[in-house]
Amino acid sequence: MQQGEIEIQDFGQDHIEGAVALSRQENWPHRPQDWQMALQLSSGAVALDDRGRVAGTILVTPYGMDCAMINMVIVDRNVRGKGLGRRLMDEAIALAGDRPLRLVATTDGMPLYQKLGFVASGTIRQHQGTVAALGAPDGVEAARAGDLPDIKALDRDAYGADREALIDALAERGEFAVIRRNGAIEAYAAIRPFGRGEVIGPVIAGNADAARALIGFFAAPRAGAFLRMDTDSRTGIAGWLEKIGLAHVGGGVAMDRPPKPDAEQPRPRVYALANQALG
Repeated sequence: MQQGEIEIQDFGQDHIEGAVALSRQENWPHRPQDWQMALQLSSGAVALDDRGRVAGTILVTPYGMDCAMINMVIVDRNVRGKGLGRRLMDEAIALAGDRPLRLVATTDGMPLYQKLGFVASGTIRQHQGTVAALGAPDGVEAARAGDLPDIKALDRDAYGADREALIDALAERGEFAVIRRNGAIEAYAAIRPFGRGEVIGPVIAGNADAARALIGFFAAPRAGAFLRMDTDSRTGIAGWLEKIGLAHVGGGVAMDRPPKPDAEQPRPRVYALANQALG
């Protein structure tokens, strides 16, 4: 197949079926519903071969004007090595406009991202498995209907960007848990259906004990169920996740363009991503 036979188009709803098939080739767990959520929050591009089949995908998820996540970057193995990944990245960078860019890179993708000015800023660990039986933690409760504004504000403080649309999408599909102190929300976590089971994230907390309590709130009633979490290697909760049945199965490298300045870790902090794609 010649590179000239590949056409780039805007990513639309009619491309979801082809995108799911492409992600399954890569052994990604994404269901059509997971692609739908990503597309709901994003704009993007697809590469179509001469038969109209999806041969590449990329999405850009903006968080206000604060930053944008580049995600769902896939190129069909049959057309790799012909510059298609670069073409898709050029489309994504144009869609992002002036926003700082973030992504989680695979080993295969890192050389291209480095050429485009992305700099590594951390390591993301993917944990998943059948959760063990554990006791319900104290001090955590299900979120109330009126808690979303406070959850959004807490998330903005920790993540450094406006993710209101993401929080709304999570509320449509899943559940929230919170920790309160003197009536104010000081930590939160979310869970939603994803892939083979459910994913816990984001988890925003002031310390690792609070993060473990939030995770435990969702895990305790789900003994024997399949759960996933994506966490930064520096959070210090990886060993505990493995103890409760969520094995380390992979991950990626967090990258930024331009590089984020060194700064003290804010409180609260991000203990788990919504997932690798959405940050």
